[in-house]
Amino acid sequence: MTDIALKRTEISKLTRRGNRCVAEIIVAFNLAWRLFSRGLISSIILFGFLGPVSGDETEPILKIGDKIPAFNLKDFRGKSWKSSDFKSKALVVVFFGVECPLVKQYSIRLGELQKEFGGDFQLVGINSNRHDSIKEIEYFSKLVQADQVPLLKDPANRIADAFGARRTPEVFLFDSKQQLVYNGAIDDQYSYGLQKPQANKRFLHDAVTATLAGKKPEVERTQTDGCIIGRILASNKSSEVTYAKQISRILNDRCVKCHRTGEVAPFSLTDYDEVVGWAEMIQEVVGERRMPPWHANPNHGKFKNDVSLSKQQIDSINTWVSNGAPFGDKADLPEPPQFTEGWQIGQPDVVIPMAKTPFKVPATGEVKYQYFQVDPGFKEDKWVRSAELRIGNRAVVHHIIVGTTNGRRAASHGQIQSEWLTATAPGAKPLELPEGYAKLIPAGAKLVFQMHYTPNGTPQTDISSVGFIFTDAKTVRKSVGTVEVRNRRFEIPPGAANHPVSATKTLRRDTLLLALFPHMHLRGKSFKYIAKMPGEADRVLLDVPNFDFNWQNGYEFETPVLLPRGTVIECQAVFDNSENNLANPNPRKRVRWGDQTWEEMMIGYLDMALADQDLTKKRE
Repeated sequence: MTDIALKRTEISKLTRRGNRCVAEIIVAFNLAWRLFSRGLISSIILFGFLGPVSGDETEPILKIGDKIPAFNLKDFRGKSWKSSDFKSKALVVVFFGVECPLVKQYSIRLGELQKEFGGDFQLVGINSNRHDSIKEIEYFSKLVQADQVPLLKDPANRIADAFGARRTPEVFLFDSKQQLVYNGAIDDQYSYGLQKPQANKRFLHDAVTATLAGKKPEVERTQTDGCIIGRILASNKSSEVTYAKQISRILNDRCVKCHRTGEVAPFSLTDYDEVVGWAEMIQEVVGERRMPPWHANPNHGKFKNDVSLSKQQIDSINTWVSNGAPFGDKADLPEPPQFTEGWQIGQPDVVIPMAKTPFKVPATGEVKYQYFQVDPGFKEDKWVRSAELRIGNRAVVHHIIVGTTNGRRAASHGQIQSEWLTATAPGAKPLELPEGYAKLIPAGAKLVFQMHYTPNGTPQTDISSVGFIFTDAKTVRKSVGTVEVRNRRFEIPPGAANHPVSATKTLRRDTLLLALFPHMHLRGKSFKYIAKMPGEADRVLLDVPNFDFNWQNGYEFETPVLLPRGTVIECQAVFDNSENNLANPNPRKRVRWGDQTWEEMMIGYLDMALADQDLTKKRE
């Protein structure tokens, strides 16, 4: 297939509102992140949670030239540290959170600064999150190899209030007189799940360089992207909206399938003590409709996997946070949802690894798609109702596609030839088909794993697997295939902000359309499916106005869509190869089709079945 896709919001709209997109989790990803190698980020899926940041436009509490607010805090070892203990020529105070993806990414950058500037540079971290425990800070210290950095706990966020810190990782740089000379972001490399190949503006590095040279930094203040600090909130006990009564139910219904232990989200939302620390962040991302991730235009199509929140649900979250995020009455708590540990589809009938030994991923360089053929030993046809891929090493796996070696044999027996059985990529959901529908693995077929790896700076290994849930062949009425509408012959000019590319497919038989899956890479901007039916007006099947490479959403129709023979399905994609695209690897490059994320693809996948097919009648 491809290397599967990420996203962006309307940059111009955000700019007009004074916002900048932030990263939280989410890369995916397909870009090389050394922190992944340390297990700090479970998946790119994380980044979407941060969503676009509403501009923090309040007047800063600390002005340039102000003295450092006095503090006396303990680190996770119990040692006390005073602000007066730090005597360096350049002191950086960074506010951090142990689960914030941007903090995890930038921990390496801060370590590099320490090595570069040596003894004249000191770094101290302050954790003001109510939901981050001393034990978690200790574990975080080991993960990011920060044994020599004082990581202090700020109870009741008093020091964060004194500094006026709002997000993590926000930095404050003080000179030898302990006067503030710079406040804001570390650099501009990471933003809203998007990663530039390198930082174009090294705010903190340049400020430290100037400070050590006895000069005033050219840039004294920038906006910080990241996670809102989880402050202690003043709870309104009389609030009609509480965690126990309403919010827990919203989270159970829309969030905890991913935000739970062992799943792809960076933190759990199954416990009040954790949820309340993220309350303001939750309010922000749902208000911007960045989470839960859903990108379809609601004016076209009804989809059963729509995870977007209703206005009433968003209003409830706003009221809850405005009232200090009260817990409420324990008796109002719902029964927690039950999941099979490690699997979203439930316990598979069979789990098949891609190989007997792990694949070794090099530290650097381009790794072309790897293919692993596995004989599952199936002596009879197997009908797959549900399938899920479990990534062995999220640090380096971008996407996986599993197909079979003899799909053409299935086609010769009247089935739709399928491009794959199942696939996974950042944000993708497992395959779960309706009753009576299934995908065929013919007897004797071998499975083929297509693996896309992205080196992340350190040698890695991976062994991923697929789980299948089968259904009785006697119950299968229709065989499902995944086919594609694609255009490989395109060129996106340098700097083009709205470059259109289209492709079509004509249906030769009456067809039931089950699901759609648009795919582009980092320059993807929008994607639309249109059905041109004989004698009827064109019908928009799916409109994704803001394509998101971070979130590989598939769109499953509430009921299969009947398309008559002769229908032309047209896919319309738009690419943004301009400098305004924050994810653009190189706006000066002419872009063509290619496997890697810095190249492009244009594919509209379709899950479909034949309308007149009823396999149960053939067995009578």
